[in-house]
Amino acid sequence: MAHTKALGSTKLGRDSRAKRLGVKIQDGQKVMTGQIILRQRGTHYLPGKNVKLAKDDTIFAMKNGIVKFGVTMKTKFDGNRRKATIVAVV
Repeated sequence: MAHTKALGSTKLGRDSRAKRLGVKIQDGQKVMTGQIILRQRGTHYLPGKNVKLAKDDTIFAMKNGIVKFGVTMKTKFDGNRRKATIVAVV
């Protein structure tokens, strides 16, 4: 006996759509209030001046200006240090 019905549907084709994460507006580009600067899962990039972090960790602009990316050292709770990229609007 066959284990599957003849001419049955395929078990493939259930892949999800891509989430389109990443940087949307690059360093030095103009941004307007409310525009999304980058989409992320988790806080790989941290918010700086004139930007906010949305519920899904998206960083968006609070004022018109120019996007600036910078690097700083952050201390974790266990005392270890890591480089953190900060996104700001100037």
